[in-house]
Amino acid sequence: MTTLTLPPFTVDTEAGRAQWRKLMLTIERLLVLGDAYRGMLAEDLADYLYARSTGHFASLITLICRGCRRAVDSGEERLTVDLMDAVKNDVAAERGRLELQAALEAGTLTTKPRRKKKGPGQRP
Repeated sequence: MTTLTLPPFTVDTEAGRAQWRKLMLTIERLLVLGDAYRGMLAEDLADYLYARSTGHFASLITLICRGCRRAVDSGEERLTVDLMDAVKNDVAAERGRLELQAALEAGTLTTKPRRKKKGPGQRP
């Protein structure tokens, strides 16, 4: 058996934030929830999911799968912070959550890439 490892995603660089956003958009596109919408993960839950998963892919996917199950069972059919707060995740991710959550709330860390400024003659 070959063990494959995947280091956690990081958001302390622009490239890392862009990679996290791309992951959020990809997962978002694949979700089958009746009330899902574009931006549900990539805009509304990106920071929250990063803190809850501590950037670890397995923790993230487990959290989203459990959240989707709860969303379907409850009839909510979308992922929200309130719904996700009721979802249990692995102990390791929950231990690292508080520090990341504090940095995200303080604005010293973000998962969102900086918007590129438009140059002269470019459309907004």
